Amino acid sequence: MGDLKNPRLIYLKGLLFLVGAVLSAGLLLAFHPTLQTAALLAICVWCACRFYYFTFYVIQHYIDTEYRYAGLWAFARYAWRERLGWRRDGKPMK
Repeated sequence: MGDLKNPRLIYLKGLLFLVGAVLSAGLLLAFHPTLQTAALLAICVWCACRFYYFTFYVIQHYIDTEYRYAGLWAFARYAWRERLGWRRDGKPMK
C-alpha cells in the first residue's frame, strides 16, 4: 500500500482518528464514570502525545537531524540499533 497523496483522504484519516479517540474515551467514561478513570485517561492521552512528539520532533531536530522516521516501528528499529551501536548501513560501529 502506498502513501496517501490526496489531501481529502489525509484529512479524512485524521478525522477518523479523532472520532475513534473521542468514542473510545466516551465509552470508557460511560462504563466507568469516576474521577479516577477520567484522570487516568487524561494522563494516558497526555503521555502518549508527548511520546509521539518526542519520537518525531525531538529526535529529528535535536539528536539525529539526518534521520527521518516512517512510523513508530521505524523509530523502534532506529532506537534498538543505536542502543546496540549499529550504523544505519547495518555494520557495527568501531
